Amino acid sequence: MRPRSPSAWLAAGLALALAFTVGGTPLSWAADPARPSAQSAAAGSGQPLQDPPELVSHDGVLRARIVVARRKVVVGDRELYALTYNGRYMPPTLRICPGDRVELAMTNGGSEDTNLHVHGLHVSPESPSDDIFIAIKPGETYHYGYRFPSDITPGTYWYHSHEHLRSAAQVAGGESGIIIVDGLQRYLPRSLRHITEHVVALKDDQVEGDSVRTDNLSIGAPTNRTVNGQQHPVISIRPGETQLWRLANIGANIYYKLHLPGRTFHVIAQDGYPVSRVYSADSLVIPAGARFDVLVQGGPPGTSQLQTLAYDTGPAGNRFPQVDLATVVSEGSPMRPAALPVGFAPGDDLGDAPIAARHDLVYTENAAGTEFYINGKKFDPDRVDVTSKLNTVEEWRVVNHTGENHSFHVHTNHFQLMSVNGAPTPPGHRWYETVNVPAGGTAVLRIRFDDFTGKTVLHCHILNHEDKGMMAVLNIVPDGPASPHHGS
Repeated sequence: MRPRSPSAWLAAGLALALAFTVGGTPLSWAADPARPSAQSAAAGSGQPLQDPPELVSHDGVLRARIVVARRKVVVGDRELYALTYNGRYMPPTLRICPGDRVELAMTNGGSEDTNLHVHGLHVSPESPSDDIFIAIKPGETYHYGYRFPSDITPGTYWYHSHEHLRSAAQVAGGESGIIIVDGLQRYLPRSLRHITEHVVALKDDQVEGDSVRTDNLSIGAPTNRTVNGQQHPVISIRPGETQLWRLANIGANIYYKLHLPGRTFHVIAQDGYPVSRVYSADSLVIPAGARFDVLVQGGPPGTSQLQTLAYDTGPAGNRFPQVDLATVVSEGSPMRPAALPVGFAPGDDLGDAPIAARHDLVYTENAAGTEFYINGKKFDPDRVDVTSKLNTVEEWRVVNHTGENHSFHVHTNHFQLMSVNGAPTPPGHRWYETVNVPAGGTAVLRIRFDDFTGKTVLHCHILNHEDKGMMAVLNIVPDGPASPHHGS
């Protein structure tokens, strides 16, 4: 049976020494986490982009507290009741280094069960780490503990609710924030290791009265799109300047197709995994849950619009309109554009790896689009659907037998995307943990099971679909003596 009440303790006041970054300037901030600050009213339309405050690890440890509560805060350019972390619609970014330990106390100040998933991070799926089978009841505090391997890949990740049957409601309501694992800069040329970086977190909301809608979500309904919780903010860049933008779709359901007219996205990491060869893209399709770390260079003096282009997810899916998300202003003293890297991080390829097992994961849905299946079954937390052995490589085919796009996400380990609809993927950037699977299409991936054993899940990351059945249980079992990281 799914545990409905984890081991919990009474909420304890924690005196934390936190690092708080505003406008790129680090400040020392000692704060009482039991008194979360509200989202700044300066988050209205047309304001300068505000990077979220940061909770930063020190001496290999991050001790933090996250409080869930329904509060009235600024969402875009309106004041609405939303589900907040630490009193913010755009909550603090958790910033860590490889090898760190995180001690995170999560207090549920809401009215229904919740929990926390650290999306994409290579950590144990067992309690008290990334166990999504637990439920934190209202009024309880659960003490999560994560130990990150020293070789965890740097890049952008995120955290959000993974409460069974309520993940779409809670993430759409506001329960999502960013995680950064530092280390990308070491792969950049020395001249680019201290460039300005921005979180560009894409959060969307639907409005019902004076609240962000959480129930009866329709993916195709009119949806307001924000950047870092702001309505159409302004991103400043000097002509020729190179900046690092951390693009992250941390909403529940919808797709983005990001485009910046006249500029190019130079991708250096995907889903928290550095590429071995930097590639350029005029636009990037970002399904819910996916992230891209990109270099952007300022154009001639003037303004342009960071847009999400119109995007069609198939005859049984949704047609998302083109929307302007932010104004990019190129101004100030020009800089000589830097030479951007081509080779980047060391490569890792499973193309010649021995394959221990093969699995087909077939996506289907009913005609009404109200029930969703993997291999003909709806999610059951008490049933194991796939069993895999530690220290092996497997090949999976994700087959989409529906008329709409779905995404595919697996917890605990990244995977190498080998092909989509039979076309091989570029070998220089194959590593993901959240990918789009086209309507009627097939994605082939290879996954290596390192370090951690235990029960976890794989699913479509359109959370409406996950909650309505499109999720399966993966059990990673030892192939011999327990891993030294087992359960840590």
